[in-house]
Amino acid sequence: MMKSHEFCALPILFSCLLCFLTKAQAQVYVYCDAATNYTSGSVYEKNLNLVLTSLVASASITGFNMTTAGQDPDVAYGLIQCRPDISKGDCQTCSSTSAVEISQRCPNQREAFIQYDICSLHYSDWRFFSTVNSVPQILFNVHDMTNPVLFNDQLESLFENLSSRAASNPSLFAIRSTLYTGSTNIYGMVQCTRDLTENNCLGCLQDIRKYIPSDGSQGGQVISLSCSLRYEISPFFLLPPPPPPIRVAPLHHPFLGAIQLLLERVMRKKMKIIWFIKALKYSLIIFPDDSMFLFLYVKSENQTLRTIVIVAILVAIACIVVSIICGCFLWRTRRQIKKISFDGVYEGSNTSTESLLIDLTTLKVATRNFSDECKLGEGGFGPVYKGELSDGREIAVKRLSSTSGQGLEELTTEVMLVTKLLHKNLVKLLGFCLEEEEKLLVYEYLPNGSLDKILFDHSRRFSLEWERRYKIIVGIARGLLYLHEDSQLRIIHRDMKASNILLDEQLNPKISDFGLARLFHGSQTQGNTNRIAGTCSGSRGRSKELGFPQFSEPSNLAWQHWANGTALDLVDPRLGDQWPRHEVLECIQTGLLCIQEVAADRPSMSEIVLMLSSHTITTPVPLHPPVLAGSRNFESSETMDATKFDQYNRKALQQSTDVSNTDCKACVTEASTEILKRCPDYKAAIIWYDNCLLKYSNMDFFGQVDHQKFYSFNEKNVSNPASFNQKTRELLSRLAEEAFVAPNMYATGEVDLEESKKLYGLVQRTRDLSTIDCKQCLDDAVSEGPNCCDGKEGGRVATGSCNIRYETYPFLKS
Repeated sequence: MMKSHEFCALPILFSCLLCFLTKAQAQVYVYCDAATNYTSGSVYEKNLNLVLTSLVASASITGFNMTTAGQDPDVAYGLIQCRPDISKGDCQTCSSTSAVEISQRCPNQREAFIQYDICSLHYSDWRFFSTVNSVPQILFNVHDMTNPVLFNDQLESLFENLSSRAASNPSLFAIRSTLYTGSTNIYGMVQCTRDLTENNCLGCLQDIRKYIPSDGSQGGQVISLSCSLRYEISPFFLLPPPPPPIRVAPLHHPFLGAIQLLLERVMRKKMKIIWFIKALKYSLIIFPDDSMFLFLYVKSENQTLRTIVIVAILVAIACIVVSIICGCFLWRTRRQIKKISFDGVYEGSNTSTESLLIDLTTLKVATRNFSDECKLGEGGFGPVYKGELSDGREIAVKRLSSTSGQGLEELTTEVMLVTKLLHKNLVKLLGFCLEEEEKLLVYEYLPNGSLDKILFDHSRRFSLEWERRYKIIVGIARGLLYLHEDSQLRIIHRDMKASNILLDEQLNPKISDFGLARLFHGSQTQGNTNRIAGTCSGSRGRSKELGFPQFSEPSNLAWQHWANGTALDLVDPRLGDQWPRHEVLECIQTGLLCIQEVAADRPSMSEIVLMLSSHTITTPVPLHPPVLAGSRNFESSETMDATKFDQYNRKALQQSTDVSNTDCKACVTEASTEILKRCPDYKAAIIWYDNCLLKYSNMDFFGQVDHQKFYSFNEKNVSNPASFNQKTRELLSRLAEEAFVAPNMYATGEVDLEESKKLYGLVQRTRDLSTIDCKQCLDDAVSEGPNCCDGKEGGRVATGSCNIRYETYPFLKS
């Protein structure tokens, strides 16, 4: 293993052996750790060969990859990376050369690093992923500039800009040129390995910038294992052309029609009119540097008519000017109100709201007028469309639905939150539109869609080998760490699920949908979550869900395997045996820690990232998580004690419509007893049974949609999942429509299956909901059904406001 104190001595040795070159880029840098070796034919050598082969195979596809092979103590770790501005062919060639050269130059070494102009490769016998090593190696051009002071000042400014840009770029890479003197430019490049966080990348670049030669060398490189920089006075990269500007929303002035009407009427008389209107520059900022000029010359035999016309025109112009002044005043007043609304919470933002505005016409053209062919999906926020701008950039457009509970406040919240958040594991906002009653968000388009699309697709799931899954897990953790602790705001996402994790071309995870994000100011780490805003899903404080014993509940199942020493049985069988045992166990153990009943026992996101990134940290042993179980059979003969319910501030109970009053009473009696046993001293709890639901809280939840979900499913699989899933969707969608209009807000039904079998379904929502909230809750639950229970003979999605269920046996009362 490479030790930091050993590596620190290398710059001295390297300076003695450095070959001065006319071009710094001709140098290939190689580091071999001579402290540890492996023997030929050993297990480590076999694992290393697997790592190198895997890295080379994937390099041209993603431009970056890190992987592992083997088990301790012979596990091999590897990372390869190409510059994002080169072609896939050049990346493939450089990667192949690196793998061959590193084996030849560092034979039998357990750790080595090689860097070319356009790619680098690093392998080791210890897990160096996400670990910053900024110990520098320096290469420089022997020719100096004539004015080293000016040159150094320009370099410092250039690399300060590049460092900030690279750290906020998902590729952790930035290039730029700046003018030195006359026709001479300075070309600069910085890059970090893509396993680093934004802060780590910025810190690494700041460290190596200290070693830039100060004698005015015409070119140079500073290389470390985690980041590098380079500069030349001749171009060694191609700068991308600037994208064409996006049209801003036009301001349609209502008085232009009045001018046209006036002139048309005057033209009917016997006269000649010469007129000129200087073009207005339409934008949200009215007349920033221009005014409107109108020149009229009227000639007529009728002097009286000419006088009348001139007076009329002058009066019209005066009215227009006064109207414009009033309009400016009102607009500025409204803008100030909006600015206060924005800046009251989001002070310090460097992003202009106006700079993010995209006009509706552009988005209509990009999405073919929001056609169904461009529709990517639909969530609680509304439909999402794929579009393509005139410059070829692909975008994703969220369109706020008219029936959604969100409005302008939630939209502006999401916009201003996202613009302040810059991290490679967060989705990037390109702009938004507030025009013609439309409320639209425009994001970067991520071709691989959301994580749930792959996880629940039997064919695509094979593309997620363990290395990619682990990379996604760590990426999500880093994104949440940034939201919780590293950003200047303190944000709780409150809607984390697979469908809100998007994947880019390299399957890097990006957290999306900040509509439910909760701002925490200062050192506040917990908040009152009684106010729901944004996308229609989330958690509601400290509650406990109780479910259905005839189904398998994921956290209970995970705990049972963990307690029985069979945790590895949870691994997806499609992964085969190509996964590190210690990493899998680390993930399961961390997951169980995250659902501990006592909040103090749950790790923070910084602790989680540390657990996942370092195997030298001792992970705490999890305790039994909260029990998620209920009962279908009711043997209690007690009568309902109403005094028990008066002990709480708010309560709600509801029975299934097909249940008799006697059964309802028995169910509520059982529920009231059981919820006190299972949730002692809790201020909020909810319990589901087949025949009733009971919920209490110290907050007023009546009439509000509760989006927290509980999933359960039958263990048995169906023989034809595709056909069965289609029938299930059709049945539940039909029942949701019936429940939406039914007075009791409840619907049941059945549909024929193959071999004379039937599928039975139930849809119900609490009766305190409005019709809009009812439809939203049911649609959301129906859409989640296939994700949780794909190909199972039975399944249920339950929330605090509605639930759906289907079975292949008649579970309903007659």
